[in-house]
Amino acid sequence: MSETSSLFSPNLKKHVGGCHCGAVRFECEVDLSQPLNRCNCTVCTKMGGTTTQVPPKTLRVISGEAHLGDYRVGASVNYRKFCQRCGVQCFGGGYVEVLGGDFATINVGCLDGVDLALLSIQYWDGRNDNWEAGSRPQPWPLQRA
Repeated sequence: MSETSSLFSPNLKKHVGGCHCGAVRFECEVDLSQPLNRCNCTVCTKMGGTTTQVPPKTLRVISGEAHLGDYRVGASVNYRKFCQRCGVQCFGGGYVEVLGGDFATINVGCLDGVDLALLSIQYWDGRNDNWEAGSRPQPWPLQRA
């Protein structure tokens, strides 16, 4: 398993979180001093999540694994795990070479005691597969101008 160098931050801190109904609980190590991610792809737009990567080896389901469903777009190796009781997408992962191979992401809104309004967010143009443009501080439009 490979991990990008950004995942070896000295600011990693253990956090615990879960879905809305409490059936699923997880823990991970995450650096919340780095900008979080919002994407305008069709899945992220509908989900409305704010995510960040975590070292895959630090993401662990504490309870409720039997309540987790798996969502994939087509035959993709990348997935999102959601609570089958309340529908909240808690975390995901998969494999993307440009991300360093194996990766894990969390929906930061699922972390206990974390206020998204106090954190920095960067925006990505996934709807147009415009990843090479990088992130920017304001949302990308859903349609190209």
